[in-house]
Amino acid sequence: MSISLRAVTADNFDIVSELPLLPEQRDYLASNDYSMAQASFHPATMHTRAVYCDEDVIGFLMFVSPDEEDPPGYYQIWRFMVDHRRQGQGLGRAALGLALAEIRARPDARSIEICYKPGNANAKEFYASMGFVEKGMDADGNDMLAVIELS
Repeated sequence: MSISLRAVTADNFDIVSELPLLPEQRDYLASNDYSMAQASFHPATMHTRAVYCDEDVIGFLMFVSPDEEDPPGYYQIWRFMVDHRRQGQGLGRAALGLALAEIRARPDARSIEICYKPGNANAKEFYASMGFVEKGMDADGNDMLAVIELS
């Protein structure tokens, strides 16, 4: 099996849009449709990726480059999901590893931040295993922020 990240295009948009979550996961993530629409208004800073296993779309990821209001080199992963039918197989770990490598390869990258709902124990454990360190709740008190410092 080969995992890759590819741009979301007209060819894979519908498949990404239809990727299912379990009902109990829906409270933890914005829909892929919402995320792709949001990114369409900010193409310079919001980067969408379809997660492929061989030639099958199995997930979605969106990361955000710093804009003029962010500290230099401050990247954020806003969305990450894997089709529930493909979870628990190491595919998400491989995909997130590719995303982290893509961000690390950017010459200005200094940190990568991700957030998750405090009650999502699976996300907490998964992101910690990928090197993210919790830094506290966001300003609204809704999401836990975790970061990987690169420099």
